[in-house]
Amino acid sequence: MAVSIELLAHDASPPAIASARDLLLEFGRFVTRAEGAERFGWDKLQEEVDGLPDTYRHQNGEMLLAYADGQPAGCVTWRDIPAIPGACEMKRLWVRPAFRGLGLGEQLILTAIERATRAGFDAMYLDTFPGTMKSAFDMYRRLGFAKCEAFNDSAYEGVVFMRRALNQRQP
Repeated sequence: MAVSIELLAHDASPPAIASARDLLLEFGRFVTRAEGAERFGWDKLQEEVDGLPDTYRHQNGEMLLAYADGQPAGCVTWRDIPAIPGACEMKRLWVRPAFRGLGLGEQLILTAIERATRAGFDAMYLDTFPGTMKSAFDMYRRLGFAKCEAFNDSAYEGVVFMRRALNQRQP
């Protein structure tokens, strides 16, 4: 199966933008089912969806799309954390169920890490729910993310905050 990771660029095609919107909304439905509606900010997600293709670019970040045999298969986003100099947050990692097991999640994360590093960020943060997203949590740990103090206000029961240095000079 041919796999590619592509940036959702400012001048993205309407089909690419539609795929990005669909993937983000699927992610939102998954989190709502897994964690409950009270743990997910649909208004915030809808703002992100409505602002595509520039939502993350306006936050000094990006959205990456994964394709498998030309079909939209997954996504990840990252953006600046203004309160933490040199830091960005990875968000919205999603791989459609039909495409799981191909390593797309890992490829998306590694590409996001590479691009954020090239953009000058020193650390990448994320938050996750290991209870319902165990495979993602295990992958984050395998890729060098470690538990850290809260960096945002997602203080929901079961949430774990993680951080990964993006250069060799940082611990």
